Amino acid sequence: MISAHKIRANRENARASSGPKTAAGRARSARNRLRHALSLPVSSNPALSEEVAALAGEIAGPAANADIQELARQVAEAQIDLRRVRYARHQLLCDALANPHYEHRADTGEILNTTPEGLARLATILSEESKRLVTMDRYERRALSRRKFAIRTFDEATAAPLVNCINW
Repeated sequence: MISAHKIRANRENARASSGPKTAAGRARSARNRLRHALSLPVSSNPALSEEVAALAGEIAGPAANADIQELARQVAEAQIDLRRVRYARHQLLCDALANPHYEHRADTGEILNTTPEGLARLATILSEESKRLVTMDRYERRALSRRKFAIRTFDEATAAPLVNCINW
């Protein structure tokens, strides 16, 4: 049985942790959709599932059996994932560069009144978005690794019938 003191403490903690309070915290929280969207599997998005099916059909070819089609689907999913990550990184940088009111922050976290221009602006944006870019790099490495192993498995499976014919 949980004590009344423990219940009261849990309720106070829950009230204290009800989400971001500041405008900056809410804005950061609103951008989480990008991070979470990249971690979702391709199959959860119907539009991407159609792309995967089309690409898998091209990879496997018209006369492929069910096993080869499944391996081709894995290659296609990894390729679509890789494309999604690269597009998200491109959008992140394009949005930041296109925004004339990009908020440059000092090391103290306060917004500065001066806005850098040219290469200084690019350097500032890359510096301030580095954490998000590192996260996207992690997603890209994961997608590249999945694609490499999927291609290797697909190649082994499609080469096996040829090896069996030659050794026979």
